[in-house]
Amino acid sequence: MFFERKLYPELLQWKIGKYRKPLILQGARQTGKTSLIKHFGATQFLETAYFNFEERPELGQIFKDTKQVDRILHNLSIIYGKKIDGSTMLIVFDEIQACEEALNALKYFSENAPEYAIIAAGSLLGISLGSHKSFPVGKVEFLQLNPLTFSEYLKSKNLSLWNYAQTTTESFDALLPGFFVEFIDHFKTYMICGGMPEPALRMVETMDIYEVEKSMNQILGAYALDFSKHAEKTEALRIRYVWEAIPAQLAKENKKFIYQTIRQGARAREFEMAIEWLEQAGLIHRILLCKKPSFPLSFYSDLSAFKIYMLDVGLLRIQTRLDPIIFREGHRLFTEFKGALSENYILQSLTAQFDGLISYWASNGKAEVDFLLQYKDMIIPIEVKSSDNVTSKSLSVYTKEYSPRLRIRFSLKNLEFSTDGLLNIPIFLADHTRTFIDAIIKKGL
Repeated sequence: MFFERKLYPELLQWKIGKYRKPLILQGARQTGKTSLIKHFGATQFLETAYFNFEERPELGQIFKDTKQVDRILHNLSIIYGKKIDGSTMLIVFDEIQACEEALNALKYFSENAPEYAIIAAGSLLGISLGSHKSFPVGKVEFLQLNPLTFSEYLKSKNLSLWNYAQTTTESFDALLPGFFVEFIDHFKTYMICGGMPEPALRMVETMDIYEVEKSMNQILGAYALDFSKHAEKTEALRIRYVWEAIPAQLAKENKKFIYQTIRQGARAREFEMAIEWLEQAGLIHRILLCKKPSFPLSFYSDLSAFKIYMLDVGLLRIQTRLDPIIFREGHRLFTEFKGALSENYILQSLTAQFDGLISYWASNGKAEVDFLLQYKDMIIPIEVKSSDNVTSKSLSVYTKEYSPRLRIRFSLKNLEFSTDGLLNIPIFLADHTRTFIDAIIKKGL
């Protein structure tokens, strides 16, 4: 079985683009980059010439020996076993971060052989790009692959329910009670396995929690190996300290990142590079405090105050050692751990939909709004309520002070849009947030 990814149409647009350049597909390890690329190649090209620089280190010598595209293609054709045809084949350079010369060679393909369709990917490509000073700006295109969204997961698990979810975006009518309960049940399974494709696939196919968690722990183990393999020994230790401290940070009522939580006496200058490493590796989201919700949000960001969330809600659950058995106990899966799982999921969903900056807002310790979203001509305050009690003092304080046109609350309540501009979205429909907002704008509400 193959998960249908929302990024697939963007790959199609890249393929037919008039000014197509080599594509770099970014994303953390185990988000499904290789599977998506191979599926794309199998469905859109006659053949895929696949080269993995970690599995075959000798490939690097081809790019070290020459910068001439014709010679590179000739040598790659020998390794592939047949002539690489630019009109019918997709060329894939996987784990390209293992070969700096291959990464740099993309500019030569862009300039001298644009007819060749090339996709490059890599598990730690963000770190390589961050340190690659000679990387040619403007010679490549970028796409980002995030973990599976709940919508992508649901489409494979229950197509009819997924189809019903699409109809909710056409109106703001409450969901039928029976469907609402069914959504919650499927959403609980997603919160257990998260959005990493392999454990999600095991959940869809078998519902075997042991196999699901085994896969998730293997992913966490691979990340730990990356820390030691791709960072200096001292820095690798600091990266691990930060990574392992994230659950404790999110378990606090005030989720602002505190260095003392990492270890006693910890200071910002010791761990800033470790946080940047995790960020560039795509393993965390750093959300900055916004001192004033005005355009542009980035201008009012406080770089010294931030929250850190993990790239995937399932991995966060495993990291907290939260037993999946609680998914049978009402809504405990959403309320435990100070609602951090719900917040992490919402951020994960928003990040997959919106390119702009996502921040959070606080008012001298009196109130805190979970997220601020800058979208078109609006700055939208967002609250995540993981219990049945949806009263929000913080959102009320924000509304009184700034009078936003639209406010969004994610909760376990039904879909509702009130006349005062409050949109309540059931947490399992978070992936449709952008569509809901666009519908509101279109209706002039």
